[in-house]
Amino acid sequence: MDFIALGDTEDVAASCHFLDIRGTGIVLDAGVDPRREGKASLPRFDLIHDAPERYIDHALITHAHHDHIGALPVLLREFPHVLAHMTDATKRLVEFLLPASARLQQRKLEEGTTHAKPLFTEDDLSFASHIYLTHELGTPFDVTRSGRGHEVSAQFYPAGHILGSVGAELTFEENGTPRRVFYTSDTNLQPQSILPGGEYPDATDVLILESTLGADEEAAQTSRPEETEKFAAVLQETLAQGGTVLIPVFVMGRAQETLALLHGLKEQGAIPADVPIYTAGSMRAIADLYDQTRQTTPRLDPEFRVFDVDQHRVPRSREGKREAFEGPAICVVSSGMMFEPTLSNILARQMVENENDAILLVGYVKEGTPAHRLQEAAAQGPGSGVMLADGEGPQPVYCTVESFRFTGHSDRRDLLTLVDRMDPEQVILVHGETEAREWLADNIRTFHPEIEVHVPSWGEVLTV
Repeated sequence: MDFIALGDTEDVAASCHFLDIRGTGIVLDAGVDPRREGKASLPRFDLIHDAPERYIDHALITHAHHDHIGALPVLLREFPHVLAHMTDATKRLVEFLLPASARLQQRKLEEGTTHAKPLFTEDDLSFASHIYLTHELGTPFDVTRSGRGHEVSAQFYPAGHILGSVGAELTFEENGTPRRVFYTSDTNLQPQSILPGGEYPDATDVLILESTLGADEEAAQTSRPEETEKFAAVLQETLAQGGTVLIPVFVMGRAQETLALLHGLKEQGAIPADVPIYTAGSMRAIADLYDQTRQTTPRLDPEFRVFDVDQHRVPRSREGKREAFEGPAICVVSSGMMFEPTLSNILARQMVENENDAILLVGYVKEGTPAHRLQEAAAQGPGSGVMLADGEGPQPVYCTVESFRFTGHSDRRDLLTLVDRMDPEQVILVHGETEAREWLADNIRTFHPEIEVHVPSWGEVLTV
């Protein structure tokens, strides 16, 4: 089997991995890099085009975050015979999110905030749904190249990351010997507020392992109950003094899990039951998809609905926002990184100088983003300046700023547990910054010297 990372291997972006299994070409995910625009954000599909012996026959789409699906329309255009496999929940999300992405790309071009042409249009997507093939968890399906005799089978396992997310197992024979490959994609062994932890095969020969939190020592030293207790304490203090709490979230996954967490805290009496919770935008539509699929996807409580959480729409007008957020109130809005010109960035600029308010970061925060700059300024003490938007500020930080580890990714301790449990012959480390992958590689080699560990470079052909 040949493995080629088509996306940037030194970052958590543009996930797309090519496998050549005895003549069958398979890609694992087809994401874009959100830091880049236009063609620069795409995986290196040219690495396949430039090799006449290679082609992409099947795509296994593990979940609907843009760094895993944003290049799917381009993949389908460049390789017209490819079939895309996913869960039904992921298909529903893809059919909602990709048209929204097309509209956003066109709007940014028209507004002049980018010079990059859209990667695809809504019209490009109109034909795609018939090649989105859905599969039940735990049910094998064929991904053999048409006309080839070397059979390859795939099977999905729940990943515990977001709605519809899966890991993918591939099985085939090599010189008469059965071989197994397992791709974790983004995975979480631990239960969240809505989703249970992931499930995995009992063993594998080759483990393609995500490494997002591989460099994060603190993530492995915290527990969800501890984080929940601290989270509730900050909420209580801020609301008691009449402040507003802003919780920037990723619109899919983290948003719905945060609402479920707030609902639970209200039911327990940890925060006032009558405090208003405001939400906005597409997270409400995605919440509806979470609710529609609650009986057909893994859940801790299949009866829980995200819209059981009493929530109000964020007012559109500036005056309406000012009145709503005089407090006490909780506002859960995108984006988790507080990128411009999202609602979380706009509201943060209004709140950051108010000592009664709080901004609570509940997910992964990448270095260099507005959310990270806010973290750094707050750590320097009250009054430290922060630039949350170009041409705005610096603003002094007087509000409370706290970070909590409610990630949908496994910490590095749990990732090593997966290696222990599945006992692979080889591990390929992907989807992580260099430091994260190197830490995991060093630890796997130390505790399992019999395992061959690979840290592939972008575009490197790795034969395993």
